[in-house]
Amino acid sequence: MSIARLTNLLPAKMASQVDAYFEAVDTLAEVKDPKVLASLAPAGVRGLLLRRGKQGTPTRIQANHQAHFDWTYPHDQPGMAELYRRAKQGQWDADVVLPWGTDVDPLNPEVPLIPDSFVDFERLERFGIRLDARERMEFRFSVVAWMLSQFLHGEQGALFAAAQVTEAVQFFDGKLYGATQVMDEGRHVEVFSRYLDDKLGRLYQINDNLYVIIDALMSDGRWDMKFLGMQIMVEGLALGAFGTLYRQTREPLLRQLLKMVIQDEARHVHYGVLALREHITKEISERERQEREDWAFEVALLMRNRFMAYEVYEEWFEGRVSRETWREIITGLPGMQEFRQVMFSRLVPNLREIGLLTPRVLPHYERVGLLRYMHGASADQLSGEQLVAELERAA
Repeated sequence: MSIARLTNLLPAKMASQVDAYFEAVDTLAEVKDPKVLASLAPAGVRGLLLRRGKQGTPTRIQANHQAHFDWTYPHDQPGMAELYRRAKQGQWDADVVLPWGTDVDPLNPEVPLIPDSFVDFERLERFGIRLDARERMEFRFSVVAWMLSQFLHGEQGALFAAAQVTEAVQFFDGKLYGATQVMDEGRHVEVFSRYLDDKLGRLYQINDNLYVIIDALMSDGRWDMKFLGMQIMVEGLALGAFGTLYRQTREPLLRQLLKMVIQDEARHVHYGVLALREHITKEISERERQEREDWAFEVALLMRNRFMAYEVYEEWFEGRVSRETWREIITGLPGMQEFRQVMFSRLVPNLREIGLLTPRVLPHYERVGLLRYMHGASADQLSGEQLVAELERAA
């Protein structure tokens, strides 16, 4: 009996739980490389099956890395030293820079958080979902609050990972820059939390796929894997996500908040490219490089699947449509399609730049439709100011 037929025989709530279980198993089963599976499986069990991020209690993850001290304090990384200088100049105070006095009404059609075109309500009607004008505004509000909640959860993971990386990285100029990133990530947690709490009054739990990635990164003892996972994968995808929402929203406080965060994030991804480019191409074995290639590909798929927004589904449509139908709905929303396109246009060029898109792995990216992003600009070719200017032109 197929999973779809089985779930059709069950009550709605139980059907959703069964579907979620089999989807988690399928996600882990897609990981073919045994070393990548060994790296991701424990976090996958904790996140996808046990759903540790949704238990309402603080999560304890066992960190496992070595702190790297260099008592000679060498300054032999001019690229990182320049990034550190730019980061010092780019520090900003959220209390001063952001107009927190702005009145934010998430249901005001004159100042939409996202436009109707982000959702395409006519497409929802083809799936039997009909929402009146008030419900459409509330649904758009839910989608934005969910996105910003995941941004917040991701930034908390980035805060802790940045602190670990600063301890573990083997370049002293990188440690100095890493200290500025810890400050940046703390500020990002501050502003997203404050916006969700003070302006929207809503916070969604962490998405299970995002939890898996953060759990895997925090517990991995290899400094370059933390760099690859956080600086290249999570931060690169976040940069694309922030840019898409910045281009779509007309709410002035949110636009200014995202503009400031984007400029920080551009430096963070640039840092990852600088740190990993020579390390991956010259300092690790072919076997180690292949493991990192496979890991990056598997995490890219997890990140793509992260945006199923099941938390919104459970709030709005559980019992009205199946999870399988919801997956078809959410992946087809115009705004979510743009999210994926922009996110991977930021990620894939950085993987190319650090040497993780070799002929061996390119067919995998082509198979899942990600190879078309290969020839874009990498993070070391685009400053935060340039990214914002590009988004302004697109808007």
